[in-house]
Amino acid sequence: MTANNLIGAWALAARRVLSSFRQTAVTSGSLPSVEDKLQRSCRLFRRYRRAAAAVEFAVVAPVFLLLVFGMIEYGRMVMVYQVITNASREGARTAVLDGATTTSVTTAVNSYLTAGAVSGATVTVSPNPPSGAQYGDPVTVTVSIPFSQVSWLPSPMYLGSRTLSAATVMRRETSND
Repeated sequence: MTANNLIGAWALAARRVLSSFRQTAVTSGSLPSVEDKLQRSCRLFRRYRRAAAAVEFAVVAPVFLLLVFGMIEYGRMVMVYQVITNASREGARTAVLDGATTTSVTTAVNSYLTAGAVSGATVTVSPNPPSGAQYGDPVTVTVSIPFSQVSWLPSPMYLGSRTLSAATVMRRETSND
């Protein structure tokens, strides 16, 4: 036999021995299977992933809470502004009628505000009394309230120092004759 044939035969025998060793090792459990290796690395990844999720939550949660509280605050501001706008309109309707007084206008505005769950507003009527206006003259009813009084949050973050104000102007319908 030549040297090349001898080396080739030796390599072939070594391959056969290694393949039979692998088969017996896998069936006997001495070598971990591919699935076991994958499960172990996945378990490690999941363990480290829990810490990453906690860090991500710590970064995102404050921003998310600021957005939620901002939406609550601005939503309440729009709601209260709509209520005081309608209340000033009701007051102006009362003010332009014959025999209107400042007290009747204030009562009409406050009853509308009470129905809208808003209290503590300031009502201004111009001219005071509204019955002093002549036919066709403008009568203005202004309703204003600090937002800190009507906020649903204990301490408003964005709009705490603002005052919401709504005014309605209507012309006097009857004359003083």
